[in-house]
Amino acid sequence: MATASAADLDALTAALLNTSGNVPLHNRFRALFTLKALKNDDAVRIISEGFKDESALLKHELAYCLGQIGLSSALPVLQSVLEDKQEDPMVRHEAAEAMGAISSAGSLPVLREHLNDPERSVRETCEIAIAKIEWDNSEEGRNHRASKPEDVEPVVYTSVDPAPATSGLLKGKPQPTDASPESISTLRANLLDTQLPLFERYRAMFALRNIGTPAAVDALADGFVDDSALFKHEIAFVFGQMLSPHSVPSLLRVLEDGSESDMVRHEAAEALGGIGTPEVLPHLKAWMARPDAPRVVRESCQVAIDMWEYENSDQFQYADGLGSAPTPSAVAS
Repeated sequence: MATASAADLDALTAALLNTSGNVPLHNRFRALFTLKALKNDDAVRIISEGFKDESALLKHELAYCLGQIGLSSALPVLQSVLEDKQEDPMVRHEAAEAMGAISSAGSLPVLREHLNDPERSVRETCEIAIAKIEWDNSEEGRNHRASKPEDVEPVVYTSVDPAPATSGLLKGKPQPTDASPESISTLRANLLDTQLPLFERYRAMFALRNIGTPAAVDALADGFVDDSALFKHEIAFVFGQMLSPHSVPSLLRVLEDGSESDMVRHEAAEALGGIGTPEVLPHLKAWMARPDAPRVVRESCQVAIDMWEYENSDQFQYADGLGSAPTPSAVAS
């Protein structure tokens, strides 16, 4: 965990909240992810002040980081964001997901109140967040926490995921799903089965992420035909974590599709920036400059270009300054 002096915190606050009025958005993101790495109440307090901003992209990232920090002190502001019907649905969804990440049983009543929310992405997120909190308190969840990380995940991702990866059980302990064609086929079937609860489909999604092979990427990409924007944006987020060049063609198709939901296209843009292959940069620059593109897409491309430049530089870390700051693959779901 990183530490920060009072002067550091003042500088991070000024950058995140753009008190000068001229801090580029991508630098505000870097300040945010530095604060996230602190994982303390000072970070929660400063990040919470950012919800006054007008950028839905930034505010949804604030909510994500509060969830990843995992402190219950963030729950009041997250609940207020979720309950604000005037707020952008993308921000409200991220607040609900963050409440699931913090996983307090005390959040269940307010999450259940929003299972009939007018916004589909919000009610679906609340469904998943409830299931995650309940799973965390189940026997399987307790066994999962008791297991060594290397026994559960062949690839270790530092994020707190909306759902645990599907796993087999051996002597009552969770075991990673193997990368055999049969396993990937089964996970793909669960991923695409709209009769299953979203939580179970997400579990298949994160199991495929952990497998990480080109075949797993192809199975995940098949999920882009779903009619749930929330579901598709999570696939794009997972591709941003995997950083597999094999996912670039499907992500470019999503970014270029003007009929696709903004929240899906924004996540595709950030994933492309994190992957950082040469062919994606012209697309990101083109969409950042298009005046007819939705604001969240333009801003995501701006941030993604900064991520692309980081991936193609010799910079030690993405976020500025303190401790072990996250790489761009940690950007929000």
